[in-house]
Amino acid sequence: MNKHDLVQEAYEVFQVMEDDGTFPNNAKLPVIIYKGAFLLRPDESEAVVIAHFERQNWRNAWTNGVFDYHHYHSNTHEVMGVISGTADLILGGESGVCVEVKRGDVIILPAGVAHKCLKSSDDFSVVGAYPEGENYDMNYGIQGERPKADANIAAVSIPETDPVYGNEGPLCSKWKN
Repeated sequence: MNKHDLVQEAYEVFQVMEDDGTFPNNAKLPVIIYKGAFLLRPDESEAVVIAHFERQNWRNAWTNGVFDYHHYHSNTHEVMGVISGTADLILGGESGVCVEVKRGDVIILPAGVAHKCLKSSDDFSVVGAYPEGENYDMNYGIQGERPKADANIAAVSIPETDPVYGNEGPLCSKWKN
């Protein structure tokens, strides 16, 4: 692989997702979307994105699609970098916001924000990772999970670095305790 700049300054979309009664979402921290943040060459795979996230201390990476049912993580934030294809994701639950993502886009989800894939191309794939390599839990908006999930969300700390832009990233200024 020839050395090149992997990251470009990307358009940032910030939106706070309020509790919808089923999913806690996160009323304090906005979802951050960087459109076209990664400049991936056609022959580059998930390894390039995983290595980049690891340099920013976002680890415990996985590669896959996004589940086709609503779910969220109460004990950690999550970053997803799109490495191939396109998808329509709904964020925030059934009445949430639909976003279209494609290769090179990055989505940063605060703890508690529900997400689901509505439709995707056959080749859609993302790399996911978590601040400091945190292990994630799975929550589905079912009865009885909220008291513990709400307490977990309140205890999740703000990451020290933006998973794309490091110490200088918008996450560092947009996410405050």
